[in-house]
Amino acid sequence: MDTYFAVLLATVGLLVGSFLNVVIARVPAGESVVRPRSRCPRCGAEIAPGDNVPVLSWLLLRGRCRHCSEPISVRYPIVEVTHAALWLVMLWQFGWSWELPAYLYFASVGLALTVIDLDTKRLPNALTLPSYVVLGALLLLPAVVDGDWSGYLRAWLAALALFAFYFLLAVIYPSGMGFGDVKLAGVLGLVLGWLSWGVLVVGGFLGFLLGALVGGALMLVRRAGRKSKIPFGPFMLAGALLAILWGAQMWDVYLDTLT
Repeated sequence: MDTYFAVLLATVGLLVGSFLNVVIARVPAGESVVRPRSRCPRCGAEIAPGDNVPVLSWLLLRGRCRHCSEPISVRYPIVEVTHAALWLVMLWQFGWSWELPAYLYFASVGLALTVIDLDTKRLPNALTLPSYVVLGALLLLPAVVDGDWSGYLRAWLAALALFAFYFLLAVIYPSGMGFGDVKLAGVLGLVLGWLSWGVLVVGGFLGFLLGALVGGALMLVRRAGRKSKIPFGPFMLAGALLAILWGAQMWDVYLDTLT
């Protein structure tokens, strides 16, 4: 039964991943994600439902538009497969728990924000701000069912703390930290703080560590300079993901080194 539901979750994850491709393309442009239906950017032909099956349609069409043979970016199936994989990772981490819906949502919005930030160096308010409401509501499920109101309070306090920390950084160093990162920080604080204060610290630290390592590597290969603007959102999100999976263990190791 668990395997059946895991396959079902992965299938739904592929479908939601296909929708995320629409979100990634349209939200930064301020367009509706509902209308009009997806079309080929070259010939304008509307994409038929049969040509919009995640991954499979791209393979059958050999990565080209059915009507004009315009190449279809391989990023579309990559996003779909990555999204399904992230959902399975969250299932592996949380099982069929009341926490799972919140972290499935976080995986979805996090993937969309990562790709958008890499594309446009922006973290749209249309995705970050509603995430406070959605995650706050979804984390109410385990708080109510399991009676973990202290965890729910900690999640909001952590959101406030990480938001305030990033806000201070943005004020002190505005050229290196955008307010989109500040708003995202509060979202990360919710999902990390729900788990523990230690996980919050690990997730925040890993974001900066990953950013420094990748930035340093790009400078070594001369793909970036000291003044190059590198989107920081993907590193924040990657650090949060690592902390969700292994942050508790990392924090315990750190505490052991102090004793």
